[in-house]
Amino acid sequence: MGYTALYRKWRPATFEEVRGQDHIVTTLKNQINNGRIGHAYLFCGTRGTGKTSIAKIFARAVNCEHPADGSPCGECASCKAIAAGASMNVVEIDAASNNGVDNVRQIRDEVEYSPADGRYRVYIIDEVHMLTPAAFNALLKTLEEPPSYVIFILATTDTHRIPITVLSRCQKYDFRRIDGDTITARLREMAQAEGIDAEEKAIRYVAKKGDGSLRDAISLFDQCAAFYYGEKLTFERVLDVLGAVDNEVYSHFLRLIHAKDAGACLRQVEELILGGRDLTQFAADFVWYMRGVLLAQTGEVSGDVLDMGSEDTERLIRDASIVPEDTVMRYIRVLSETMSQMRYSGNKRVLLEIALIKLMRPAMETNLDSLLQRLDDLEERLAARTAPEVTPQMLADALAANGMAIAAAAAQGTDTGLTVKTAESGRGEREPETVVLPQAEIDQLRLLQEDWKDIIAAVGLSARTTLTGVQLEPLGEGRLLLVFHDQNAYDMGSRESIRHSLENYIATAYQIQVQIETRLVKEQEYVKKQFVTEDELKQRFNVDIIME
Repeated sequence: MGYTALYRKWRPATFEEVRGQDHIVTTLKNQINNGRIGHAYLFCGTRGTGKTSIAKIFARAVNCEHPADGSPCGECASCKAIAAGASMNVVEIDAASNNGVDNVRQIRDEVEYSPADGRYRVYIIDEVHMLTPAAFNALLKTLEEPPSYVIFILATTDTHRIPITVLSRCQKYDFRRIDGDTITARLREMAQAEGIDAEEKAIRYVAKKGDGSLRDAISLFDQCAAFYYGEKLTFERVLDVLGAVDNEVYSHFLRLIHAKDAGACLRQVEELILGGRDLTQFAADFVWYMRGVLLAQTGEVSGDVLDMGSEDTERLIRDASIVPEDTVMRYIRVLSETMSQMRYSGNKRVLLEIALIKLMRPAMETNLDSLLQRLDDLEERLAARTAPEVTPQMLADALAANGMAIAAAAAQGTDTGLTVKTAESGRGEREPETVVLPQAEIDQLRLLQEDWKDIIAAVGLSARTTLTGVQLEPLGEGRLLLVFHDQNAYDMGSRESIRHSLENYIATAYQIQVQIETRLVKEQEYVKKQFVTEDELKQRFNVDIIME
């Protein structure tokens, strides 16, 4: 007998052998045990999660002569006939190739005849979303009121393409992606039974590459075991077979990109190609690594979430402390776009090299996050005094080239003599609205107003350019409002990272706990205010004032 692929050999034959879908298995077993079997089921989920396997087990169980706790016995004549594909009671249909209305009409004609042996005739329609609209319409009546001896099991990976009229006639079961630990345990069990000597790290990596699909993971493991047949399957050998790279390489790439060493990056790409690595897979795994860096920056560093060993986790945490959060998000965006292009390109190397250069040179892009990184880089160079002198006029011109109106706000607070037309320009002079506040709030507000330039300079994060022209207003109860007059400045300055940085700096430097909120001035809205105490108001008018 020829060789049987491991994913077929290890396909579960009973409900007890199913992994990762306990919520579905328990429900179906209870229905069988209590005689509450439905007439139509819809199994939804990604590939390799057990939809077809459970459908076949269910078809055997409902026809089994001696079911054991809802599972088929596997010994009776009905179970053996169904397992061998010789039973007329179980009909499997591939809707991808049999999707016409004539195919469905044939089913409709067949269900008129009761099964010759067994209790139920079960129709398993795989990839049911591939049926044509006419075929779905032909199926509706039969699906709604089938004979008592007919069960329909529809399986699909794309629920959104199923008409709502079909969905409402089925019991819908959502198959979950299988977690890495469950896949690892199944691969370990399989390796021991098959006599395959494999490292734990190698098994875990294959389970991770399965991406929630047990069938994909078993197929990859079968491929690796076949390549190194009779030899120990190590982590390095798995990387060789799958064309992948170790996490240490991603860390090295990230540091080179952050250091803007384009030459070293391109040389590393050359080494990947000479080593036979798949560049599309490299881009996908690099995005996954930077996702881990982003999670580490948010404080989520548990091994279960990052799905890597302690040594790799420590390295990733070190990388997270080097690269800013906004920059990591830009890296993920650029590489994700490139990864999509590489799938359909014949020159993957050029696309990858261009993407890596983009990561190191934000000036090649005009996106908002690229502009923010360029401003951060400029601030770092100015602080280190390693860059040529950059005047406010140069900064204003650079920002204006990217369509950013905040350049005017940035230049307004300098001594260059630049005149900027603000939101209030062209309007008649009006007396500012007078707002009376307690003495403590006035003192706090004036302190922050006087030191505002120093505060935003210390915070960095592009705050110097986005927060220069804002108006500060107290909201009471430890809240401070930043009023913006420009849409672009508001979009950049109202980001959560900038607000939190301001709050933390004010709390540390001034011992003042504030919660910062932001608002954009509406068109033709007048927001000029002056804040005074009750005593100052009395002195101004030289009369007693009764405050309501």
